Amino acid sequence: MAEFLRLNPQFKGIGFTSQRTRDRMIKRLVEQGIKNTQVLDALSYLPRHLFLDEALAHRAYEDTALPIGLGQTLSQPYIVARMTELLLEIEPKKVLEIGTGSGFQAAVLGCLVPEVWSVERLDPLLEKARHRIKNLALKNIKLHHADGNFGLEREAPFDAILVTAAPKEVPPSLFQQLAEGGRLIVPLGDEQQMLSVFDKQDGKMIQTDVAAVRFVPLLPGAQK
Repeated sequence: MAEFLRLNPQFKGIGFTSQRTRDRMIKRLVEQGIKNTQVLDALSYLPRHLFLDEALAHRAYEDTALPIGLGQTLSQPYIVARMTELLLEIEPKKVLEIGTGSGFQAAVLGCLVPEVWSVERLDPLLEKARHRIKNLALKNIKLHHADGNFGLEREAPFDAILVTAAPKEVPPSLFQQLAEGGRLIVPLGDEQQMLSVFDKQDGKMIQTDVAAVRFVPLLPGAQK
């Protein structure tokens, strides 16, 4: 997968989107404490600038969250890397993402996990994400228009669930759809948010708080 992305001319970028710019981003991520080489490789190869509107593409590799429309954002590279790194610690085979957004986090997961499912409540964002995922030929990613508060019951159980918007409390459906031994990664809270990891052990959820974060809220309802 990485070789395909690296060699495909349309993904290389120029100037602020060039491989040199991506390499600077990777160097910064290492300095910030990201250690998993698979995660670093995926972020190096993936054309993050293609997941933004053209006017913002030149800022794709900055260490900041960027707007993608409809009040949603593309998380900063460090947060994407850290959440993915936490997820890979359990070596999942089947992952559910809540909040497709631009499709970038799903693409990262698609480079690293055999089976990725992702749900998005805002149909215009989902359609753009579908187009990007198709262009990258990441055929192991399936996207659905749905309310993320309810997960994706028909495809459960999942080895891991990654939530890219912040609920005040974890929706019960997500705990229920997590396999025994699985891991849920979610930003929790309202004004003050905490990135938390829940590990399912003997049917119980063991919580570990990781770091203070800032995400858009997880809202109910699927919208066209």
